[in-house]
Amino acid sequence: MEPLGKMLVAVGLTLTALGLLLWLGVGKSRGGFLPGDISLERGGFKFYFPIVTCLLISLLLSAILWLFSFLSRR
Repeated sequence: MEPLGKMLVAVGLTLTALGLLLWLGVGKSRGGFLPGDISLERGGFKFYFPIVTCLLISLLLSAILWLFSFLSRR
């Protein structure tokens, strides 16, 4: 039961941090665009591919999953 408790605490802290960021309005000022994201506008055509945003989300999720894996082994 101890690893389950640690994992629930980690999930709770992660959700609290995410909620705090959303509550403070992080990302609203720039519309969610990060430097390196691809944005093309030509005529009536708009294309937006958030490649840097995808990489950051992937890195964050990988770190969280690694943390869960680490805590469950202890």
